[in-house]
Amino acid sequence: MRKGFSSLWFFIVVAVSYWAVAPLLVPGFFPMHDATQVARVYEMARGLLDGMFPVRWVVDLGYGYGYPIFSFYGPFAYYIGAIPVILGTNALVATKIMFGVGIILSGIGMFYLARTFWGNAAAVVSSLLYIYAPYHAVTVYVRGAVGEFFGYALLPFVFYGAIKMYKVGAFRYFVVFVLSYAALILSHNLTALMITPYLLFSLVVLAFFSLKEKKVKSFYFLLFGLLLGLGVSAFYWLPAFLEMQYTNVFSQVGGGANFRDHFVCLAQLWSSQWGFAGSARGCIDGLSFQIGKLHILFVFLTIPLFVILFGTQKERAFVLGTGMVFFLLSIFLLLPYSRFLWELAPQIWFIQYPWRFLMFVSFFSSFIAGGVIWYIFTREAVWNNRVFRVCVLGSVSVVILLLYTKLFIPQAILNKSSNDYTNINELRWKTSKISDEYLPTDFSKPYAENEFPLNTFYVLSGDAKPFNEMTKAQEYSVEYRSFFPSTIGARIAHFPAWVAYLDDNLIPYEGEGNGYSVEVPSGRHQLKFSYHNTPIEEASNILSVISILILLTGIILTERKGQL
Repeated sequence: MRKGFSSLWFFIVVAVSYWAVAPLLVPGFFPMHDATQVARVYEMARGLLDGMFPVRWVVDLGYGYGYPIFSFYGPFAYYIGAIPVILGTNALVATKIMFGVGIILSGIGMFYLARTFWGNAAAVVSSLLYIYAPYHAVTVYVRGAVGEFFGYALLPFVFYGAIKMYKVGAFRYFVVFVLSYAALILSHNLTALMITPYLLFSLVVLAFFSLKEKKVKSFYFLLFGLLLGLGVSAFYWLPAFLEMQYTNVFSQVGGGANFRDHFVCLAQLWSSQWGFAGSARGCIDGLSFQIGKLHILFVFLTIPLFVILFGTQKERAFVLGTGMVFFLLSIFLLLPYSRFLWELAPQIWFIQYPWRFLMFVSFFSSFIAGGVIWYIFTREAVWNNRVFRVCVLGSVSVVILLLYTKLFIPQAILNKSSNDYTNINELRWKTSKISDEYLPTDFSKPYAENEFPLNTFYVLSGDAKPFNEMTKAQEYSVEYRSFFPSTIGARIAHFPAWVAYLDDNLIPYEGEGNGYSVEVPSGRHQLKFSYHNTPIEEASNILSVISILILLTGIILTERKGQL
């Protein structure tokens, strides 16, 4: 009976997510800042169907020259989006499913995290506040920042796994912690970079209670879990970090994405006009940076609650206090007063926009709001009156929905089909122009739509006649006939993973930004370029496999002992 009752709360959280995902249920799609999402889902599915795993290279983007986007841009969400495509649906529907999964996951994660401290009813309120936080709407329906809002969805699972591991000690929560932290890194490495200091401080807080309650073992397990999460996701973040010099990704630091131009004015956190444009210097922007008035109200109510609980329930008071400190720290980091800290750490300039910390402002304010509802519900007059509890929960939920659901509406619904996003012109020209930072620094970009290539191979000199060209994510091949030695070019963006074969024998080649050239003999032969993992990619793959095997071994051993 208890299990069924608990499941009911879970389905309530999923049901109240409806208004956040409703725009995904109508035909067509909506405009967004990063309008590459359908194309990326399509290319990820194509890579998997071609037999490449992990998928690193995409064929059609990069103006048709390809590039290793999924070695640098978080791939987790796109693996989820690729599944429906592999099962037979089109890329547009699959992208909508991907968006919906990311939105609903945020509510589920916050529900389980908040329930750990505040109980089911209060957790529903925290979940609603988290789903419908204004910044969540900006991330999904204005910016279309898939990696970021999947990171947003995974944050509660990371903290949930850590806290339950401390409180219960069961190995299954260690698995949740490791996998959610790894998935967070794979979704959006910047979010992982930003949250790790908060997480480390939280582990220190847990260590304080561990020493008092003789749970030191859980603390060390969690530290090991951080390392194991890094290991599981190493196949992505190690190449992303160590192979950046082969791409133009450094162009994303500075210019229009200079962090100095994107601090938020304090007044904007209370009220800023809703819009669908971009961020600009100063206090007038094209998109909103409001926290949400109801979120702020709950934060203020937390202050007296902390004082009340400090004398009677120190652990809950400490949780509220930590959440409040993190909330205030996140606000400080997005205001211009924190510029001196940003200047001291060039590594965090990749974050680009200080207002990204609104993610954590939304997270911590939604979480501690559950404490206020919990306190109200534990008063004897309320606790003994079920009707009153239902009325309070219903009223708060309705207010949240009335205030915030109007934000989860796109600027427009475009009458577009999947083919409008995945045809060759769209992929190799329009989408490629939006995101071309993963091309080599010496790549010469086309200046007109008719300049992108339709064929990979072409003859530079000689009489070779190419035919039977085949293209896969991990392999480009062509057959040719010639009476004389010739030189054949390959329009493949230069990257050190590519090697050339002639009739399955390795041959030398020359390469630069826009491709390769190979001298070939006369006769009929097959020329092939194959993607071989670089030494860094190979080592990172091995590290991920070892980490997964360690985790699986732990699962098997604890299952046999009945301690999972």
